Amino acid sequence: MKNIEFRKFHRQIAPIVFIPLFLTAFTGMCYRLGRNWMGLSENKTEILISIHQGEFLGKPLVPIYILLVGLGLITMIVTGLTMVRLAQKKRKNSSQNSGLNARKIHQILAPIAFLPLFLSASTGILYRLGNSWFHIPREFSQLLLRIHQASYLGSFGKTIYVALIGLGLITLLITGINMTGIFRKKRAKV
Repeated sequence: MKNIEFRKFHRQIAPIVFIPLFLTAFTGMCYRLGRNWMGLSENKTEILISIHQGEFLGKPLVPIYILLVGLGLITMIVTGLTMVRLAQKKRKNSSQNSGLNARKIHQILAPIAFLPLFLSASTGILYRLGNSWFHIPREFSQLLLRIHQASYLGSFGKTIYVALIGLGLITLLITGINMTGIFRKKRAKV
């Protein structure tokens, strides 16, 4: 019974968080790739990081934007993880071996991506709120940013990590929104 409630909640939140999460993933990925591999200057990538952090809403709303987007992602992760076990049972019991579709891609990718996504979201929230509202020490702030960006993997590893996590989130968003059915044509009642 609880899996059904989580599934319904997960499905209801998905369209709400889709655009902010897509923008955050895409701009974060483009920022890192642009800086590390395309040699773009900080001035040229400023618009990407501005969108990534929600600065288009105004400086005072940046922490709120990051908090809401991050909590939206964490909520999707938590509600999604409750369904992983149910999906695994269904796959074991399924006698037909149908091809790869959006649901299967989503079910395969979600358990792989949940930990990096959770780590990125939680450290991103803590970094922004810590700096904006709680004035945390610079060393702790830098540690959170280092974890958020995976700087501990080195320049090349960090870029690969950000690209993979960004593509993973975008894939989960697209396959997930596809499963909600909001883009399906409604049949006319006869």
